[in-house]
Amino acid sequence: MFKFILLYRYYKKIKSGGPDGELAASLRYLSQRFSMVTPQARAILNDIGTEELAHLEMVGSIVRQLIEGASIDEMQKAGFDASYADHGRGIYPMSAAGNPFTAAYIQSKGDPITDLYENMAAEQKARSTYEYLINMADDPDVIEPLRFLREREVVHFQRFGEALRIVQDYLDSPKLHHIPKPECMK
Repeated sequence: MFKFILLYRYYKKIKSGGPDGELAASLRYLSQRFSMVTPQARAILNDIGTEELAHLEMVGSIVRQLIEGASIDEMQKAGFDASYADHGRGIYPMSAAGNPFTAAYIQSKGDPITDLYENMAAEQKARSTYEYLINMADDPDVIEPLRFLREREVVHFQRFGEALRIVQDYLDSPKLHHIPKPECMK
């Protein structure tokens, strides 16, 4: 159980409520879609942002199951006592430093190229975090969902690369506007 608590602490603080967590990713992508210049890029952001909410649900479920049977002594040994005192066994998104989730984590510049590069980097950071979690875990019931989530981060990275190419092609294309001739010039 002690190893589960260590995994829980790492998982809760990094993945759910930190700047690289599922909550920040979801809100980032759903916010950025408003400034995307193509319908395809908006759709990709909408799809991935929605999927990240489902990932947050998976993370919350795993965390809840990991601490469900932990004793108070095990939580104290794992350094979870302060969080327990404030939130009990509730899922509370916070950063690795213990700071509550903040909207400052939602990186949205309004520039489609900048935002898509930010998203690709965020997906790589999330993939790395899942790798670290898999390395720490010893329970197959924890490892399998982590592997699934890691694979989804790779797919998201690829989809953001696709969106980046679409947006770059759009921005590089000449913007010709057809203005019909007036009747007198026909």
